[in-house]
Amino acid sequence: MPAMPTMPARSWWGWGTDAAQLGPEETAALVGRVAALLPGHDLTDHPPPDPLTLGVPKPRVTPPPALADLCSADPVDRLGHARGKAFRDVVRNLHGDIAHVPDLVLRPRTEQDVVDVLDWCTATGTPVVPYGGGSSVVGGVEPRFDTPAVTLDLERLDQVIDVDPVSRAARIQAGVYGPALEARLRPHGLTLRHFPQSFEFSTLGGWLATRAGGHFATLATHIDDLTESLRVVSPAGVGESRRLPGSGAGPSADRMFLGSEGSLGVITEAWMRLQDRPVWQQTGTVGFDTYDDAVAATRAIAQAGLHPSNCRLLDPAEALMNAATTTSGGLLLIGFESADHPVDAWLDRALELVRDHRGTVLARRDRSKGTPEERAGDAAQAWRSAFLRMPYQRDALARRSLIVETFETACTWDAFPAFHAEVTAAAQRAIAEVCAGQGLVTCRFTHVYADGPAPYYGIFAAGRWGSTVAQWDEIKAAVSAAISASGGTITHHHAVGRDHRPWYDEQRPEPFHQALRAAKSALDPAGILNPGVIV
Repeated sequence: MPAMPTMPARSWWGWGTDAAQLGPEETAALVGRVAALLPGHDLTDHPPPDPLTLGVPKPRVTPPPALADLCSADPVDRLGHARGKAFRDVVRNLHGDIAHVPDLVLRPRTEQDVVDVLDWCTATGTPVVPYGGGSSVVGGVEPRFDTPAVTLDLERLDQVIDVDPVSRAARIQAGVYGPALEARLRPHGLTLRHFPQSFEFSTLGGWLATRAGGHFATLATHIDDLTESLRVVSPAGVGESRRLPGSGAGPSADRMFLGSEGSLGVITEAWMRLQDRPVWQQTGTVGFDTYDDAVAATRAIAQAGLHPSNCRLLDPAEALMNAATTTSGGLLLIGFESADHPVDAWLDRALELVRDHRGTVLARRDRSKGTPEERAGDAAQAWRSAFLRMPYQRDALARRSLIVETFETACTWDAFPAFHAEVTAAAQRAIAEVCAGQGLVTCRFTHVYADGPAPYYGIFAAGRWGSTVAQWDEIKAAVSAAISASGGTITHHHAVGRDHRPWYDEQRPEPFHQALRAAKSALDPAGILNPGVIV
C-alpha cells in the first residue's frame, strides 16, 4: 500500500504550519508579557516529540484492492489526522499521547470513490470520520473509538466546477481550502467572502458540515446564509437539493445536513452564493469609559438596520492583550464595505450612534485607499494582526504550561447582563479552584444580531505541566454548565463535536433528538458515519 505524504509543511501536532510557528523574537516578547502577568509561573518550554518515535500501531484494517491506492498508512499522516486543533488536542500531542489514531487515511479522487469507501465501511462496520482541514476545536474529527476506524480526507475534491456570473453562484467541491477557493474566484471578480479564523487551513466542506461563522458580523454571519444547494453522499444514496434563491417547500434538506458534522452524510459539492469583490471599505475604532455603554452602543448599531460587515466589541482585557489599547470600558471595531457604492454615510450614522452612548471615536480609516502601510497603525489593524497569530501564540503558551483556550456562545440582549456576569463568574471560580487563581477571562463579540450578541470568551491561566488537559476540562465543564443554565447556546459557530455533546443534548428539544436519531438510522443504518457527534 503506497504511503501518501501529508500536506507540505502542515504541523502534525499544532496549528497551521511548522514554518509559521513563533520565532525566537516573537516568542521572547510573548513569554515576557506572560512573566509580567503571571509572576512565578514555570515557563519551561516543552517542545513537541519526534512523531517517528511515538510507536504508532500498525493498521488493523485492510482495504479492498480497488481502494488501496486511496489509502495512506503513513504514521505521521495518521497522527496528523488523529485529532483537531483545540488546546487539549495540542497538549496531548505535546505529551506524545497517541490514543485513537485512525488506522488509515483515505483520499477519494471522485465522488464515486466516496460511495465506494462508504460501501466498504458499511459492509465491515468500520467507523469513518469525514475530514476537511482538521481545524476542529470540539473533537469533531477525532476517531475516539477503541475499534478500527478510518479518516476520509476530501482534499482531492478541490475544484470550482462551474461559475454562474448571472446568478452570482458557483458549484464547488467540498475539499477546496479557503485560499485556493478565493484564488479561483478572483478572475471572475467574485468572492465567497467567508473568512473564519481558520480560513487558511479549512475547507468549504468543513465550513458547511460545522455551520461555520465567517467574515460578516451581521446578516450573512454563517455559511448557511451563503449556501444555495448541497450534494451529499450517505450509505443510503446520493442526494442533491435544487438550486433556488429561497423555498417554502417543507423542511429544508440543506438545513438537515448543514451542521451535521459528517454524521448523516458526506458533503461532496455545493452551489454557493457569491458576491462582487468589495471596492469601498470604511472602518472606525471607538473607545468607551464603561462596558455598559459599549454594549448599549453595539446593540444600537445592530438594531439600526445598518448591517456593518464588522462589529466587534472587545472588553478592556481583550483590547489590552490583543489590540494593544488601554480602555476602561471597551473597544468597538466597526466596518462597512460594498462593491456597489461608497459607505461613508453608513459609518457616519454608526459613529453618531456610538457618540449618543458616550463613545469616543479613536480612529477612522478608508481602507480602499492608500498602501497597506498607510492603512496600518490603528487598534483595529493591531487586533487583526493579533487575531491571525492567536492560534500560534496559543501553541507556544501550551508548550509552557499555560491554559489558553476559548469558548463561544450567543444569547439575547435582554439576557446578556446577567448571562455575562454568570459565565464570567463561573470561569473565574474555576480558575481560582483549578489554577490557584492565576488567570484572566476576556470577552469579545464576534457577531451581533438585532436580538442578541455572540460573546466569545477567552481563558488565559497558569497550569501545571502534565495536568493542563485535566485543568482545562474542569474549567470547560464549569463554564459550559453556566452557559447552558443561563440560556445560551453551547456553540455559536464552533460546532458540537464530541466535546459539546453533553450540553447540546440539554439544549435541543427531545422530540427533535428523536427525529435526528431516526434520520441517522435511515441515512446510515450501520452507524459508521462519525459516531458520537450530534447523535
